Amino acid sequence: MWANRDWVGTFLPSDTPVGGELAAYAQVCNAVEGNTTFYALPAPSTVERWRDATPDGFRFLLKLPRTITHDRRLRDVSEEVAEFAARFELLADRMGPCSIQLPASFAPADLPTLIGFLDGLPSMFGWAVEVRHPGFHAGGDHERSLNDELHERGVDRVIFDSRPVFAGPRVTPEEIEAWENKPRLPVRAVATGDQPVVRFIGQTDAAANPPFWEPWVDRVARWIADGRRPLVFLHTPDNVVAPQLCRDFHSAVVAATEIEPLTGPPIVATEISLFGDLA
Repeated sequence: MWANRDWVGTFLPSDTPVGGELAAYAQVCNAVEGNTTFYALPAPSTVERWRDATPDGFRFLLKLPRTITHDRRLRDVSEEVAEFAARFELLADRMGPCSIQLPASFAPADLPTLIGFLDGLPSMFGWAVEVRHPGFHAGGDHERSLNDELHERGVDRVIFDSRPVFAGPRVTPEEIEAWENKPRLPVRAVATGDQPVVRFIGQTDAAANPPFWEPWVDRVARWIADGRRPLVFLHTPDNVVAPQLCRDFHSAVVAATEIEPLTGPPIVATEISLFGDLA
């Protein structure tokens, strides 16, 4: 996401117009998740605006539409996949892996369907799979089979880390919603492709998050040393301080590697107190 008006005047310039958030966001972080594509494909003119609003090196992680992943469960969707690929061909040089987020009901028994689907995907984009069924997180044969099949095809596995939010308070409406709706699964810090994806759901209090992400700094540094290009997205229940968390995490990775720091520091209003991501 990037069109969060709560960030205007703090992380985005106070004169950021409605519809101009992406260009401002791209000066703060260097990658973004596109959840809107899960619900509907944007118009071609919108995709053109996304390209014009972002610099070289910026990366989009866009979700396949839920029609493909949830409604049809990867079956008989070749036309829909082709439409998705054609719509975002203009962004090919800015695309991270496209996200195949599967419902929790997509079980190990469905693995052959996933394999057949992956084998039919266009090669112009990278791909990443997010599984939410507990059977894929149990450390046994089912998980091993999934990882082996993804590794063989160079497909990444999206790693979801919700431990911070479940270790935190349940006070605000957003925290309560996160407790009730976020997946609560074991964390599998495995890279099966060249662009591992980590989705970190932190706590509302910015200062509470660094102890939880410290192991990820080491892991991401090792991936970079191995020649991989990881993407890490940091969220909180209300996402108010998410851009600052992203930059703080990125700074920690910079200190552990030889990657370049982010430029263009975020604009932080003086009345906001923040502690200080690999976006």
